[in-house]
Order: sequence, then C-alpha cells, then structure tokens
Amino acid sequence: MSLSRLLRFHHFLPLTPTPTLTLLSSSSSSSSSSSSSLPLTRHRSTLLTRASATTDSNNNNMVKAIRVHELGGPEVLKREDVEIGEPKEGEVRVRNKAIGVNFVDIYFRKGVYKAPSLPFTPGVEAVGEVTAVGVGVADRQVGDVVAYAGRPLGSYAEEQILPANIVVPVPPSIDPIIGSSIMSKGMTTRFLLKRCFKVEPGHTILVHAAAGGVGSLLCQWANTLGATVIGTVSNKEKAAQAKEDGCHHIIIYTEEDFVARVHEITSGNGVEVVYDSVGKDTFEGSLACLKLRGYMVSFGQSSGTPDPVPLASLATKSLFLTRPSLMHYNVTRDELLEAAEEVFANVVYGVLKVRVNHTYPLSEAAKAHEDLENRKTTGSIVLIP
Repeated sequence: MSLSRLLRFHHFLPLTPTPTLTLLSSSSSSSSSSSSSLPLTRHRSTLLTRASATTDSNNNNMVKAIRVHELGGPEVLKREDVEIGEPKEGEVRVRNKAIGVNFVDIYFRKGVYKAPSLPFTPGVEAVGEVTAVGVGVADRQVGDVVAYAGRPLGSYAEEQILPANIVVPVPPSIDPIIGSSIMSKGMTTRFLLKRCFKVEPGHTILVHAAAGGVGSLLCQWANTLGATVIGTVSNKEKAAQAKEDGCHHIIIYTEEDFVARVHEITSGNGVEVVYDSVGKDTFEGSLACLKLRGYMVSFGQSSGTPDPVPLASLATKSLFLTRPSLMHYNVTRDELLEAAEEVFANVVYGVLKVRVNHTYPLSEAAKAHEDLENRKTTGSIVLIP
C-alpha cells in the first residue's frame, strides 16, 4: 500500500439528515372552529420548535473539559462544563475520541511553561472526528478522522475548535487510541533522530527514560537505523521493556552509575549523542558520557530544570548542546504532513510498536498526571472522553 493511499481522506459518517418537522394540528373537520384554530396551532408549534432548537444548540455547545484555574499539583485539574462555539473561518470543530498525555502537560499545569491565560484547558494532542467546518476550509469535511499535536492547548476536552491547517488525516488502519499516543511522541522521535542529530549506522547513542513514551520509540527507531542503543531505566520491569524495544545495553540507574557504565560499554570513547528528557538529575552526567564533538540533546526536564551550563564545560570536548522543540521542526504545513506521514507509515508497517500501557477516563486526568509524575507508568498514556 503506497503512502499516498495510506493517508487518503476517508469519510466514515454521512451528514446527519435534517429532522422532519411535523406540525401539531387538530383533527380534520370542515367546521369553522377547527379551521380558525389551525394558524394558532401552527404558530404555537413553530415557537416550540424554535425554542427547542435554541435549547438544543445551547446544549450542543456545552462540553466536559479539564480546567486549570491555578497552578499546582494534579489536584488543580478540575472537570467542568465549558461552552464551545462554532468554527470560524479556517477552523474545524472536532469531537475527540482519544487524548494523548505528555509530560509537557505537567509543565503547563505547574507553570514551568506559561499558558496563555488562566483558567486554561491543558493538552496538546488528540484524535477525533470533524463535526463542523468553518468558512474557507476546503480539505476537511464532516466525518473526517483527524489528529493534531502541539499548539494550541485544549485537548483535555470532549470537543475543541482547531485551526484546520494543523490537523492531519489519520489512516483508517490507525486506531484513535494509537493515533493519539503517537502523534506528538512519534514526530518528536523523528526530528530527534533525523533532523536534530542525524543518527546513522555505527553510531552509539544514550537514551534516558528508555521505557517512557518517547524513549520507547527512540530505542525502536534508532535500532532500525543501525545504531547501538544504550538506555537508562529505573527498575527491572522497565529494563525488560527497553530490551524488547531494541535497547542493546540497559542501565538500571538506581543500582549503578550510568556514567561509569557508558564508559565501560564504549571502552572509554563515549557516545555520539545523548537524548535526555530527565533534566536536572542526569544533565551533568549526560555531558560526561559524550565523546569529542558529541551532541547533548536536552528535550525534557522531568526531574527539574538543569542548572545553568558554563560554556567552558562544553569547550573541554567541543560539545554541542541543544534544547529543541517540535514546533520549530514542523513550521510549515508541508513539514507537518511529511512528519505525520512517516510516523503513521512506520506504525502501519510495523517499524514502530506503540505501547499504550495506560488509559484513563478524561475525568481521571489528575490520576494520570499523578502516576506519570511518580514514574508509575511505561509507554504512552491516553485519556478517553
């Protein structure tokens, strides 16, 4: 199956037909009283119908969403009724089927990353069905199943309004739960391995949190690229998963010094690149694991923000340091479609095995955050509206 066929739009649901309006009327009669009462009955029916339509419209615009009114722990995530309007020009309205949970959601909840305003609805990833399109949208239709990842915030909701140019079609062979767990993490993995630093056969790389959502995909994809993969995890259960995902050398960092083990594995040479999503607890050690002219790719900070880095510490081995963001690697519509196409194709063809090990109802978003922060999870986490 070609990639173009894989990503062809599919329309799963027909447009809902307009309900037939049946007017109330008195029984058939030639009497003047029956005839004179008919206009009043019709008028009364019309008023009732309009009132009902207004009520239905108001109800249709109210959806359940998770809201953050103050920054803090998981307890600040509150489930509320919020009003959602109709899509404006260039927008689509989407009924979410599955919502991806990412560590960046925690950063916004805590204030590490600044949300546009308070209150706000967190979440940067979802798969859903288009229920309405705004003026000027020609390539999206009601019934399309689409995905998005990145800005704007707001996926922790039953429905949301999105710019049409940021959603991508989801192949029919991709389940919404899989799609919602792979969009952000999959495209992140792709740019980390192929654009931020280009991993090639013969390279040795270090992946922290190797059993996490992105870590799992990094191990799998890097393995297929011909790299030797060293991964760090916190326990034996996660070590077993990392091994299944193609990790050649696994370090349980709670039991051994990962810097010493990396130097042992590489015979003192170090690695070409470190992919570090942990941050404060691993940052200095990650720099120590690099070979001459190695690349330090810091793409997360689950343990906290790393301390400032003196330039002199990079000069000792002529190291490169970057703190990349997905949005800077998917700037144009073409870049977005190319990235999503390759990620979905790798799932369909079995290059990537997506581990959705945890699903929660949307109402239990706080529990999902708590488990993720406490490192009780592996693979991906998905909320179901």
